[in-house]
Amino acid sequence: MNHNASFKTIDIIAIGLMTFALFLGAGNLILPPSLGYQAGAELMPVMFGFLLTGVGLPLLGIVATAKVNGGLPTITKNLPTIVAFIIGLVIYLSIGPLFAAPRTAVVAYEMSVIPLAGLTEDTNQFLWLYTIIYFTAVLLIALFPGRLMDSIGKVITPFLVIVLVLIAAGTIFYPQGELQATTQIKGSPFSEGFTKGYLTLDTLASLVFGMVIINSLRQRGINDSKQLTKYTLAAGFIAAIGLSVVYLSLSYLGATSHSLIAEQVNGAQMIGIYINQIYGHWGQVILAIAITLACFTTAVGLMTSCGEYFHQCWPQVSYRTFVIICTAATALVANVGLNQLMALAIPALFAIYPVAIGLILLCFISHCLANPRLVNGLTLVAIFCVSLFDGLNAAGIEAIKPIYNVYQQLPFASQGLTWLIPGIAGFLVAVALSKLTASSEQKQQTA
Repeated sequence: MNHNASFKTIDIIAIGLMTFALFLGAGNLILPPSLGYQAGAELMPVMFGFLLTGVGLPLLGIVATAKVNGGLPTITKNLPTIVAFIIGLVIYLSIGPLFAAPRTAVVAYEMSVIPLAGLTEDTNQFLWLYTIIYFTAVLLIALFPGRLMDSIGKVITPFLVIVLVLIAAGTIFYPQGELQATTQIKGSPFSEGFTKGYLTLDTLASLVFGMVIINSLRQRGINDSKQLTKYTLAAGFIAAIGLSVVYLSLSYLGATSHSLIAEQVNGAQMIGIYINQIYGHWGQVILAIAITLACFTTAVGLMTSCGEYFHQCWPQVSYRTFVIICTAATALVANVGLNQLMALAIPALFAIYPVAIGLILLCFISHCLANPRLVNGLTLVAIFCVSLFDGLNAAGIEAIKPIYNVYQQLPFASQGLTWLIPGIAGFLVAVALSKLTASSEQKQQTA
């Protein structure tokens, strides 16, 4: 029986739209307008850096999962078990219950319910009710991961795309101002965009969404490894194109909004003011639909990913049980501790993001290495030693300033790539050690 015969062009588009929707969450919509507002004349280098971490690296992550036909556990197989588990736990908790998933509900509430209902005082008074409804709907879809391609790719996302096209068209054809001749960014524009791309969490998400894509394909009867790779890559490229268009149009919105907005506000408010100026009251309705759908689809993907990962770690507990636990925890965090957790999450992201980038890059060359376990270990340790101080500095820990200031003299530090040279050094040392070890073993065998 040919399991791939029923997978048509419309199905490829659907899996690509599903992937696009999984990535397009809260941070993806509110970060580019703020960057554009600050960038002004430096819009292009800022967005080039942002697209590298916000689109390029997530695409590489999808390619990596397609290459190995597996998720994070497969990608980290050359690491010690405890190290792989800790990396996985930090990534899944960051994109799941402790940061990214709660943020989707809060942003959707602030950008849809509050403005449409005209709430002005005690704006979070109905947040608890909204999160119950929101995450109940998320749970109902996440409990059936085999239906994601149909429910998200063929139903929700096409509607989301139509709404996003309306926003992009208004921005391009009816700009509300000119690009500023100056910039508010201090330091390297590229570095500003590159590091801000971390906050989308998409590089981390790519390591877990890849498995969601593969499982969705398997549910549709695609089991051949070459076909899985082919369709996963197609989904990644469709998502990358869609994300790039959204980011560029929203950053242009921010860059041309100075005549409307004298002082910078957050990205959510900026989009609201701009779109209202173009479409009037209907602009707020359009924006509310776009934000809600984008956040909702991402939340579904995150809960599905967390359920699959934790079930793989503890198979004695069912997937659906973990999805229920993660969804309930996420709803709780969205109501009681999101601001505090965000303050902790940002330093954690600075520490873990370079490690995730290193994991993705090593995935492409591990099969060529004589001792992939040694090379992966030393390379990631070298990266983490530097990125850890980046995280501590982002947390405002003054005690590490002397060390931080010293390694900021490394090449590429101004581009936000302080970890690059230590990572390369760790890689080269590990390769040399593995060759020496292999040579020594060979001599002993011939002696």
